[in-house]
Amino acid sequence: MAQSRRAQVIVIGAGLSGLTAASELHRKGIDVIVLEASSKVGGRVNSLTTSLGSHLDLGGQWIGHGHHRLTALVNQAGGTTFPTFSRGLPTIIARDGRTVSLFSPSVLLALTQLLILELVSRVYVPQSWITVTVDKAIETVAPLEIARQLLALIVAVASTAELGMFSIYSFAKALPRSGGLFAMLRTQGGAQDSLVVESMGITTAMLANELSQNIFTDMPVTSVSQNNSNDVTVRTASGQEFHAQKLIITVPPPMLKSITFDPPMPPERIALQHNTRMGVVYKAIAVFDQPFWREGLGGEFLILDDPACGVFDSSAPGGGPGHLCFLVPGTPARQLDELDAKKRQELLLTRLAPHLGRRVLQPVEWHEKAWHLDEHCGGGYLAFPIVGTTEGVLPMPHAPVGNFHWAGTETAQEHPGYLEGAIQSGERAAGEVARALREGDTAQSRET
Repeated sequence: MAQSRRAQVIVIGAGLSGLTAASELHRKGIDVIVLEASSKVGGRVNSLTTSLGSHLDLGGQWIGHGHHRLTALVNQAGGTTFPTFSRGLPTIIARDGRTVSLFSPSVLLALTQLLILELVSRVYVPQSWITVTVDKAIETVAPLEIARQLLALIVAVASTAELGMFSIYSFAKALPRSGGLFAMLRTQGGAQDSLVVESMGITTAMLANELSQNIFTDMPVTSVSQNNSNDVTVRTASGQEFHAQKLIITVPPPMLKSITFDPPMPPERIALQHNTRMGVVYKAIAVFDQPFWREGLGGEFLILDDPACGVFDSSAPGGGPGHLCFLVPGTPARQLDELDAKKRQELLLTRLAPHLGRRVLQPVEWHEKAWHLDEHCGGGYLAFPIVGTTEGVLPMPHAPVGNFHWAGTETAQEHPGYLEGAIQSGERAAGEVARALREGDTAQSRET
């Protein structure tokens, strides 16, 4: 016979959004259960410790300027924050082993087009752009090859969307939610403003410890149902059943296709599932005895060679180990899937050798994660709407459906796609559920 357990609220997903929602409810004295499909908590927060004793994040790691919720959570967990190392100079743009002048016609053209997009996103985004893919828009406005490569990499780093499937409309509409494109790309005072010495994993570990025995891992959900008597039933692949009055779903819409809903979801939510895709991103961190690149050009690069990538210096202060972080976003990341780890390492590091010297070819350690190959997360940083559709334009819909409530960074009003957005969405969903439970208790007491 299948095991069964009851709580007031069930949360599906033990990422930062789900842990935030569950923790908020737990602190209010509401009985909550968290179900996580994978064997660990944290979702797209994925931290580890190197052999040199430093800490790094293969998932979300940066605290953006103005990300007050995440800052407070890190402080609560006892974390030590530090500014992301930057000389305040523009990121080095490199192609074919050479740097590209910031005053070249290609770079100036790309920057001009980004500035125009930034202004348009704040004033009026034409509805007709919904059918124009980002790659087609870039091809139209940038006749120079380097300008096209630079624009494609910048948009991909900011969104992780596959640009042949992503509309310029959806991208432009999303920009103001995170302070604008230039804030999203900037280090100091931008979305990559600071890091955590102990890694971002201290936040999810703290929340998970608060919830203790209420988290169940290795529990992929197969079906959920609700009836008119305020009863929600959740069934898992292991045959277990969980019952509650309310359900919070933090799983991104494209990842819900494997879950059966009874009764079926409204047409608009079904369309949301089918018209969105998860972002594609590969992340790697090369670990060195020290950040030797700071003696030269520094560690911030935009590499335009295929597969294009961004490089960031994520080393902690104090003269300890050096960390070079590589992000290969969008469709180019899929080119790495067919290579083994050693060849991926050689490919990415070799392109830095002309700028940083052969020392960069010999890291102490190499850590990597292809998020689009993760069967439970499905990709990162978030889901995006495919071209021609509006259902997934940020923020994605989160109106309750009966006793089902929705969270996840895609639903955040502020900073969707970021850890800050995940926290905001979890807090909002927890508040909705807590109010609904109180109203239900009040109505019941009146009837009796």
